[in-house]
Amino acid sequence: MSKRVAILISGGGSNMLTLVRSMTGDHPARPVLVVSNTPDAGGLAKAADMGVPTAIVDHRPFRGDRVAFEQALHETLIAARPDIICLAGFMRILTPGFVARWQGRILNIHPALLPKYRGLNTHARAIEAGDDAAGCSVHLVTAELDDGPVLGQTPVPILPGDTSDTLAARVLSAEHRLYPAVLRQFAAADPASRPA
Repeated sequence: MSKRVAILISGGGSNMLTLVRSMTGDHPARPVLVVSNTPDAGGLAKAADMGVPTAIVDHRPFRGDRVAFEQALHETLIAARPDIICLAGFMRILTPGFVARWQGRILNIHPALLPKYRGLNTHARAIEAGDDAAGCSVHLVTAELDDGPVLGQTPVPILPGDTSDTLAARVLSAEHRLYPAVLRQFAAADPASRPA
């Protein structure tokens, strides 16, 4: 039986698109829902065009009450019964309480070689540090920001003259290869063998 995957987005959904397109044929998972916290996220129309159900849980009416926002998000997810949740450009930090409800089932793609450069502005920070490589990581989400067990990484060389934008474009291409590969492996694994 295929694993059920919900994907959370906030914008255009390029990683979401690569995940949905990968879940065909003998893939051990299928997309069942794409959720956005922003009603005008471009990825919603793209998901709908591919036949994936969509939902909006707008964070703005919950300003100052993250618990209430996450309860609404949780209820939306529960209705779709996902086995796996993939964060794909979801620009909200999840509270420990929400993460605990879905412990061991939330994946995230981060544009850095974790544990380096958690948080934002990863490309500029890597360039400023004089690193010879940046990259991306897929990890299990835990209560600590960008701190869960790393399930896969792809290094991307930093070239002379790179800017944050040029590096970001190459890292995004790497993300589009890495995330689907890690999802396939994660979905195929026996849940008892996964890292906690």
